[in-house]
Amino acid sequence: MEFSHIPVLLDETIEGLNINPNGIYVDGTAGGGGHSGEILKRLTSGKLISIDRDPDAVCTLTERFKKNENSIIVKGNFADIKELLAQRGVFRVDGVLLDIGVSSHQLDTAERGFSFHEDAPLDMRMSQRGTTAEELVNTLPYEELKRIIFEYGEEKYAPSIARGIVESREQKPVKTTLELAEIIKNNVPQRVRRDGHPARKTFQAIRIAVNDELEALKRGLDGAFDILGSGGRLAVITFHSLEDRIVKQKMAQWAQGCTCPKDFPVCVCGNKPKVRLITRKPVCANETELTQNARARSAKLRICEKI
Repeated sequence: MEFSHIPVLLDETIEGLNINPNGIYVDGTAGGGGHSGEILKRLTSGKLISIDRDPDAVCTLTERFKKNENSIIVKGNFADIKELLAQRGVFRVDGVLLDIGVSSHQLDTAERGFSFHEDAPLDMRMSQRGTTAEELVNTLPYEELKRIIFEYGEEKYAPSIARGIVESREQKPVKTTLELAEIIKNNVPQRVRRDGHPARKTFQAIRIAVNDELEALKRGLDGAFDILGSGGRLAVITFHSLEDRIVKQKMAQWAQGCTCPKDFPVCVCGNKPKVRLITRKPVCANETELTQNARARSAKLRICEKI
């Protein structure tokens, strides 16, 4: 199966990882292997552990790198990065890359149910296991639906959209992507329908809920930090503000030194910075990349180095 995915911010990410040819690296969300392939090109005796929870991605990675002795493919959720590596006797690494969010393959494969542009079963499961979007949409109470759409989609029309979903499912279950998209469109003001597709934020919110993406990101960041050796770098690419905020706050927390009140004459907390911020501000795609890959427009890269 072809798992196509154009890696975003590729040059900036590879440069930021400061790759040691003999080091051990982890691509925690390997997808089609775009970033992994570039890391492998720079290794001599080093190893790259490429992780993905999507079975399609794992098949593609296995085939693509089957002749590369530096490559190790692991099926799993990057949230469990520490445990996945420990199972393989790896407890320290020189760098971790996390490219967060849905892949181009997942969006473009209609039957996966991520896209509101084509009709397909409401699925949205990255791992192809567990609770589907259809189950959530048809069983969650109104208040929970509203919360998910508002918090994860940052959608101000969450109350009316959630109400529309509940009213529609009382008539018949909502089973397909286009059914859901039509419900959303019918429950936002007319002017909103002219400003991009009105289903985008709600689909994002439901996808995040189905895959527990924000909690996975928090766990994955902590796990990645724990396994980084001194001088090791963590590079994280995000695609919306909720993810970027989590990464920004986590890296700022690690980089913080003394937390004593300013009027204390000496430090009594003993807190010292645990990382050095390589990027003070997020790195974004340049115009050249944007002309080749429109999906890079919302991408933000942040990098820190463990002290």
